[in-house]
Amino acid sequence: MPKLSSTRLQVNWTGSPRAPGLTVVLVGDDQASQIYVQSKVRMAERLGLHGEVERLPDDASEADLLARIAALNARDDIDGILIQLPLPAHIDALRVMAAVDPAKDVDGLHALNAGRLFHGDDALVPCTPLGCLRLIKSIRSDLTGAHAVVIGSSNIVGKPMAALLLQEQATVTQTHIHTRGISSICRQADILVSAVGKAGLVRGDWIKPQAIVIDVGTTRVEKPEGGYAVCGDVSFDEAVQVAGAITPVPRGVGPMTIACLMENTVKAAKARAARLQ
Repeated sequence: MPKLSSTRLQVNWTGSPRAPGLTVVLVGDDQASQIYVQSKVRMAERLGLHGEVERLPDDASEADLLARIAALNARDDIDGILIQLPLPAHIDALRVMAAVDPAKDVDGLHALNAGRLFHGDDALVPCTPLGCLRLIKSIRSDLTGAHAVVIGSSNIVGKPMAALLLQEQATVTQTHIHTRGISSICRQADILVSAVGKAGLVRGDWIKPQAIVIDVGTTRVEKPEGGYAVCGDVSFDEAVQVAGAITPVPRGVGPMTIACLMENTVKAAKARAARLQ
């Protein structure tokens, strides 16, 4: 059975007068966020892009963050801006996302890009669901008529994932942690995507034989012997006995998220170059 993982990313910024530029904005010193940010910048550098990190302290004000974003919006050498989530509780994440120039919104979270996605227009699409779709289509290229079940309804993964699957002509059932009879719904899925962050939620007997299972959830779980393990939403040892293809956690969806971030940055750079011609 295929254990889905990231595919080789090729970038081509022909039409852009320079290497695309990406800035990741990090507020605070959360260890996990720092690791994610560094992996994104390292990948940008490996691909020949310009990558940098804007760091603000945990007690930075919302006004300070908005001022940084305004400065990045105005920079000609930066094509993509990503605000590393989560933000400290005293900062309004929606207001911050709305402040990013939609043309530089490589995380696809601005309301304008979200609206374009749901209208089926060209848009910068959220990186994680875009990566999930690439993984799904590496196993099943034509999703027409397939029954896809998405667990989770966030703006970051669940909703855009459903929109992308609908564009592929799949029949989509959107569920969430409070959906009644969720296990029986999941058993009907040819494609199952879970993105709720509840370790072990999806059991092996929830899965239709030979289904494609994409596990987006990541939860830190304390181990009996001490320390922590990162677990997904899906009980992998059970699911792997049933599924036709499945992503592990970690090193499943994560690398594809970063790959799609790089792709979005190149796309934004090429679109910017075209507008300036």
